[in-house]
Amino acid sequence: MGSHVSSLRRRPAFSSNPGAEPDLAGYSVKDFYPAAIGEILNGTYQVVAKLGYGTASTTWLCRDLRNHRYATLKIYASRQPQTNREVAALRHINAVLAASAPVKHGGATSIRTLIDQFEIPRSKTTSRANLCLVFEPLGMSLADARKRMFGGRMPVDIVKGVIFCLLQALDFLHREANMVHGDIQEDNILFAIPRKAELKKVEEAEMAEPSPRKVFKTHTIYSSRPLELQPTVPVLCDFGEARFGSESYGEHVMPDLYRAPEIVLRIEWDEKIDIWALGLMCGLKMWTLVEGTNLFTDNRGGRWVSALPHMARIVSLLGPPPIDLLKGWDASPVTRRYFDKTELTALEGEAKADFLRFLRRLLQWDPVKRPSAHELLEDAWFPLGLLPPPPLFVPG
Repeated sequence: MGSHVSSLRRRPAFSSNPGAEPDLAGYSVKDFYPAAIGEILNGTYQVVAKLGYGTASTTWLCRDLRNHRYATLKIYASRQPQTNREVAALRHINAVLAASAPVKHGGATSIRTLIDQFEIPRSKTTSRANLCLVFEPLGMSLADARKRMFGGRMPVDIVKGVIFCLLQALDFLHREANMVHGDIQEDNILFAIPRKAELKKVEEAEMAEPSPRKVFKTHTIYSSRPLELQPTVPVLCDFGEARFGSESYGEHVMPDLYRAPEIVLRIEWDEKIDIWALGLMCGLKMWTLVEGTNLFTDNRGGRWVSALPHMARIVSLLGPPPIDLLKGWDASPVTRRYFDKTELTALEGEAKADFLRFLRRLLQWDPVKRPSAHELLEDAWFPLGLLPPPPLFVPG
């Protein structure tokens, strides 16, 4: 094989890869489907390479034998509560897009859409079928792009392009689909692949040097081979926490470090939690561009043990919530755990750059005062003519 194959090889031994699925809490051979490279699923999708895994699913690059193209399959473990939510959300998005054809919202290109779905039956001894969702292949995540391409610090111009695309995606979800994503974070943002022919190289690399694997009980566990291809437009994925159809919601959503104040205080919330999460994503991972420190890093002790220091950190950065807002939150039984009438804390430091000014617009206590995605698209932080935003590129 040529040099393009060797550049795609990823050969970590399992001894140095402690994150394999069996180490995940709750991993069960009864729930996870043991997909195998070369296997044909649903009589259509031949597994080419493993792309990754999470606490609820595994993802695979497949060859679509009927349509002669590549596809990504997300195979859910059985009995996952987010399965039905993601399917419902993806179907709703497809229905909204179909109803708006041929004129589509610009943010639709930054939303991952569902191509197909089917169930994989299991053995006769269990009724736990595995749901499989089919998508167009996407490349590396925003987290991987930031770490592998830019050493952890993305240039501000590229950050602007990424955030602009995500705001367009959120504007589509919030205004057109009446949907809240509920799980905005770096790992849920993948980049489109400009040339699908590049996927052939991934298949050739797997054939030339198969991925490491090990046997765990009755399963063969494969090492992942991420699609480390040149990224372009960011695409918002993973709708397992999405909500739609109502004006407000009350369930607990969002990763712990991204929680908006209304989530921690257990009061009703709406689409503005996505704006907060986008601001925190900028702060958690990109704050080093201008400050050299992170915003929120500590979630030790579990979800509610970490809630108090999380709220304290919000106060240290944003100052105390407005008194009028606290009065409005009195209905929440947990509000008094964090605030009393004599608490006085001021935001330290001054706004030193437009980035911080933009970030503060997103990170506001009062969700009503947080701008919508549509309003943020018109912020002066984005240069005129940013649409379409600049694609990412490989430095050098």
